[in-house]
Amino acid sequence: MTYGVSLTDLFRRVATYVDKILIGRTPADLPVEQPIKFEFIINLKAAKQIGLTVPPNVLARADRVIK
Repeated sequence: MTYGVSLTDLFRRVATYVDKILIGRTPADLPVEQPIKFEFIINLKAAKQIGLTVPPNVLARADRVIK
């Protein structure tokens, strides 16, 4: 299991940040941005290999399940 930043959302936000810099704004004038979207991913194959059973209610909360 992992709970972390959504990479697709992070790359999208980085692109807008770079666009602002390329337009002419200085990086020192831009605010520091923090991630706002997180993902919960469960790897069932790895869980099975270590003998862990994942409850159905935890699987229902996952954003992505790797089989």
